[in-house]
Amino acid sequence: GADKAIDYTKEDFTKNGEKYDVIYDTVDKTSVWRSLKSLNKKGHMLLASAGICTMLGGAITSLFSGKRIVSGVIKETVKDMNFIKQLIENGKLKATISKVYPLKEIARAHAHVDGGHKKGNVIISVHH
Repeated sequence: GADKAIDYTKEDFTKNGEKYDVIYDTVDKTSVWRSLKSLNKKGHMLLASAGICTMLGGAITSLFSGKRIVSGVIKETVKDMNFIKQLIENGKLKATISKVYPLKEIARAHAHVDGGHKKGNVIISVHH
């Protein structure tokens, strides 16, 4: 349901002058502190790959800025997973697969992810 998705390799949204209700950083390639300037007054920033320093700084910033920075470990419930299942079954949520690696090439898979340029999920195939 996003109105706009921005490819961080092609555009620095922190310099376009636009304001956003939600900024969802999935790859930790954007400065959180610069991003705050692009967030609406009561906006939310979601950090999927934040390190501990960013998580702590975000929590403190949330207390004093009115802007909410959310990061950390996600705890899914059965209800959450069933909701996601329904979205997938109804065609409203589609997974993007960047690449599939066999288990014996897990080091290459990590290198691919760590390179920061994957366009989707990386799958490790485990055959029995």
